[in-house]
Amino acid sequence: MVDAQQRFVASGPLRIWTERAGDPELPAVLMVMGSAAQGVLCPDALVGRLVERGVQVIRFDQRDTGRSSIVDFDADPYTIGDLARDCLAVLDGHGLTSAHVAGVSTGGMIAQWLGVHAPDRVRSLTVMSSSPMGHDPGPARARALAGEPADPDDLPPPSPAFVAHVKAGLPPGVESDVALFRVFNGPVRPFDEPGTRALLELALSRAVDPSAAANHDRAVWRDDPSLLAPLSSITAPTSIVHGDQDPVYPLGHGEALAAAIPGAVLHVVPGMGHVLTSPGLPEEIADLIRL
Repeated sequence: MVDAQQRFVASGPLRIWTERAGDPELPAVLMVMGSAAQGVLCPDALVGRLVERGVQVIRFDQRDTGRSSIVDFDADPYTIGDLARDCLAVLDGHGLTSAHVAGVSTGGMIAQWLGVHAPDRVRSLTVMSSSPMGHDPGPARARALAGEPADPDDLPPPSPAFVAHVKAGLPPGVESDVALFRVFNGPVRPFDEPGTRALLELALSRAVDPSAAANHDRAVWRDDPSLLAPLSSITAPTSIVHGDQDPVYPLGHGEALAAAIPGAVLHVVPGMGHVLTSPGLPEEIADLIRL
């Protein structure tokens, strides 16, 4: 791992843990991770490869994850738009007027929000393993969990393996998370189980309140009119990176994104699932991030 500096920045009353790697005088890539995912789940190998490409990289713990502030969601609920405003606070805290923004899964929806609502802060967009913001996958997921046939108007539902894992209802803990990441990885590329377990143990050890990360799912399902803004208004150069084995958002979600954003380039990654837990995959994906 390249040398990195950690610091907290303020987002209103919240403290957000951040880490910057690379030369601070170079253009920045802001890595936005998915629901309940700490910044450290962005692989070191991906960060290192991006630094080699000539940028600085900032990864951070979103609110309710890792070392960042914990929110009483019942008293102060938040939305994807609020999580996006935290991203802007991270840029402000590092003195950055703009950055290349790369978001994964729910982080990809946050990245879309930034592309729509804060275009002057976004040099480029890379949306990975995600789905169009404002699209409600709930009905399709509910039908899949109930074993009902898909609606022709739905984007593709989660894979049977992911549905089976959710139905199994494993107790929380590192082993349950490893099992989930095995499903996330998909059946084609090899799964680095020891490395994944070590990373998940690290995440657990540094979490102020591990249970608080579940608030992200509540945020994703909250109504937020700002998510309904058309993706056709995005002007930043955009790449969509999607695995053809994604069990959460199958490839049709990435194809829908590429069709909705003017000029977007779709990179279909053979064998990739929903996470970067296969040897060599972080570097491969780093080379696809739009700079």
